[in-house]
Order: sequence, then C-alpha cells, then structure tokens
Amino acid sequence: MFTPAVDGFFIIGWMYLPPHDPHVDDPMRFKPLFRVHLMERTSATVECMYGHKGPHSGHIQIVKKDEFSTKCNQTDHHRMSGGRQEEFRTWLREEWGRTLEDIFHEHMQELILMKFIYTSQYDNCLTYRRIYLPPSSPDDLIKPGLFKGTYGSHGLEIIMLSFHGKKAKGTKITGDPNIPAGQQTVEIDLLHPIQLPDIENQHNFNELSRIILEVQEQVRREQQQQQEEEEGAGCSRQSATPQAEQPAQEGDAGAEETADRAGAAAQGSEPVSQPFVLPPGVISRNKDYPRTCRMCFYGTGLIAGHGFTSPERTPGAFVLFDDDRFGFIWLELKSFSLYSRIRVAFQSAEAPSQEAFEEMLKNIQSLAT
Repeated sequence: MFTPAVDGFFIIGWMYLPPHDPHVDDPMRFKPLFRVHLMERTSATVECMYGHKGPHSGHIQIVKKDEFSTKCNQTDHHRMSGGRQEEFRTWLREEWGRTLEDIFHEHMQELILMKFIYTSQYDNCLTYRRIYLPPSSPDDLIKPGLFKGTYGSHGLEIIMLSFHGKKAKGTKITGDPNIPAGQQTVEIDLLHPIQLPDIENQHNFNELSRIILEVQEQVRREQQQQQEEEEGAGCSRQSATPQAEQPAQEGDAGAEETADRAGAAAQGSEPVSQPFVLPPGVISRNKDYPRTCRMCFYGTGLIAGHGFTSPERTPGAFVLFDDDRFGFIWLELKSFSLYSRIRVAFQSAEAPSQEAFEEMLKNIQSLAT
C-alpha cells in the first residue's frame, strides 16, 4: 500500500507495511519507494529509493487517470554483494522481523520464499492505482476502513472492510501466493447473527461447527426459496392476464425484521458483551485475542491453492470484539484471523460516492483475476 507526501521540494512515495507478524495491534511501518524533485521548471528528476545503496535514477509514467507506474533505471542498486541469499535474509529480517533459523515449519518456509521471489521479481517496475476509503453510514455495524489481519503462515495482510446493505465485505489490499490483492477475502451476512454457546461449550469445536453449519443450511434454503419465487414471478409476468401486485411475503418481512434487529444492535449505545474463547484445535497466530465479544454473524471466507487455483467460499463466523477489532473463524481450515484497525489518517482518500467506490472494488477485483 502506497501514499504520496510533499516534503519541501520533493514528492515522496511511501510504502505502508503491516507490523511484524503476529503483532496486529502494532502501528504500521513505512519506507520510501521513490522521490520526485520539484525544483526544475521543465522536467522533474525522479529517484528510486528502493534498496540499500541510497537514491538512484528512476522514471515515472502516467498510464491513465488514477494510475501511474515507476521504473528503476539502476536495478543493480537493489542487489547485494552477498547475492540472493543475503538479500533473502535481509528481506526476512526487515519484512518479518525474523531470521531463517527462527522458522521451523516447512510449509511456512515455502510460503515465505514464494513471497520473496514474487516481490523481488517486480521491484524494478511498479504500477500504482488509486483506491478509495469506503463511505460510511450511521447504520454500519462499525466504522468501515482499513484493517491489518493475521493470515496464518502468510503473515499479516491489509484488508478493507466495507458495508453494502445487508452484507459486509472484506477486500484484500495486499495479497499472498494463494489469494491475490483485490479479492474478497471474507463476506459477512448481517441478516444471520450467530448465537454463540455458553463459555463451557465454546471449548467444543464440534458444537461451534454444528452452529455454523446449521446457519449455512438455513442460508442455502432461503436462497433456493428466493430463486424459486423469482422464477415463478417471471412465469407470471409472461402470462396473458396481468396480475395484481402481491403483498410482501411473510419470509420477506421476517428477513427485514432480522435486518432491523441487527441494525439496532449496531447502533446500541451499550452493546452487550459475552465471553469468547477459541476451541482447542483452532489455530490462532495471535494468542492475545480479546476474550469478550459484542456479536457474531455467519460469513464465508475465500480459500484457494497456490496461484489462486480452485478458489471456493467456505463457511465461517465473523466475531465483532469492539469498534476497532474483529475476527473470523475459518471453519474448514480450523484457523482464526484477528483484524485490527489501521490508525493512519490518509488525506483526500474518501470515495466521492457509493457508486464510485463500488466501481473501484470491481476494477481491483478484475485486475486480480
């Protein structure tokens, strides 16, 4: 994630990085990527700031509205005398806060190496596209925005939480070898709250699984019923005799009441907290997750193989802890992601309208596919 800033006679492009895994509540890290000199009248001097040998020659090209690219003209400044091994160890220390000897898990070693190869492959030419912060509404469960979250062996990643009527979406701003940036990592169904069991039964994974899968089946039946009703309505419109407008169905009214209850809970001045604990067997990178939560909703999470192969949405539970933290239980993976709000004030980043924001989401998702 990148943001420009004017500093005296320079425009500096800063790359924002999540804190070291798994410290999700720590502040963001940042480092300079390029620098544009503003002293020349006819042409601006561009310097690449990547690497460990100081500023060197670079180039900027405006691709189109809200999009530009930078290119390094001296990529040897990115290389180290000790070769790729030294570069990998340095990258591991700076990006992950670890040494190679700290990582014992073979699968994690593989994922980290893949990420290093991918990022270093494109360090000489980068493309930047504008992203908007999501619009907010008084009806939102919490304030939308950017969050950093734990993603198992992939480390910390940045997502954008936004609200869309009866659903909330978490879109990846940074990606990994399995799920690239731009994809919708989680989707929360605000019409289907989940009632967690008492604290003793929360230690039972089978009980948690039963509750989530029951809601999944309920959602499936409702979607099937809606599809049948829409097909029936289509057949009715094709008949010769015009039909009078039908009153709202009982199921529709119930769904609206559920939405109203969820909205009322979101706006309540004193949300009721309840104990929360992960059952044994559910893996959490961050052991210091909150032990109380406000509410819980059914949701789905996107999983895939390396290279975004065979993507599928799997059931899970969205857990709201407070205004700045939430979690997601990945039922199939038996994994838990903890998310914490990014507390950086980005200037002029608000979307001009909901339509502009929706269009931006579509564009970044199409780039990922």
